Formats: sequence, structure tokens, C-alpha cells
Amino acid sequence: MRLKIEKVKWITEHLKKMNRRKIIFRDPVVERVVDKFVERSNVGFDKYGTTLNDERTMKMKGLVKYLTDIQEELMDAILYIQTAREELQDLSDDALVERCKDDVLTYPEFVKKHYEKKD
Repeated sequence: MRLKIEKVKWITEHLKKMNRRKIIFRDPVVERVVDKFVERSNVGFDKYGTTLNDERTMKMKGLVKYLTDIQEELMDAILYIQTAREELQDLSDDALVERCKDDVLTYPEFVKKHYEKKD
């Protein structure tokens, strides 16, 4: 029970720290990106129980760890980019095959089309 009370106090304290503001977006793309940042922050808080600011100010992680995290995230991003490029290429190849299906001729059709005289 004591643990539950402590957890409620801790959550309440963090809720007090949350800032709210009204932002008027002129660009819906920017609004969607900001929404994703907020959601990502919420996921991180739910998972780790702390914010990046708390992590930094409480010295929970040093500069080297931050740089390692950045490097790993960028390496993952490059892998995702390559995978997306390959998927796009596969889609492009599939579309090309579909377009060419109608152009594929049997040998007799090819001969007739290209070598027989037309009336």
C-alpha cells in the first residue's frame, strides 16, 4: 500500500511539471510531426518512468551514452531507409512486369507482327 501511495505522489508531481500550451499551426504537416513528438515522449515516459530532462538533470546518463544512443538510432534509420528503397524497387519492378505482360508475344506472334507483310 505504501508503494502505491508513493507511486501516486510521484505521478502527481510529474503531472504538475507538465506544460500545456495552445499552438496554432499554419502547416498541418508540422502539426502532425509535433503530435508524433508528444506521443513519442509519452511512450518513453510510460516505458522508462522519466523524461529526457530528468535523465539529464539528474545525471542518469552521460554524454557518451547519449552519443551512443544517437549513433544506434541513426544506424537503425539507415537500415529502415535501405529496406524502404528495396520495397520501392520491388514495387517498381512488379509494376514494370505488369505493364509488360501485354507486350509479351509468343514466337509465332512476334514473327507475324514483325516479319509478315501487312495488307
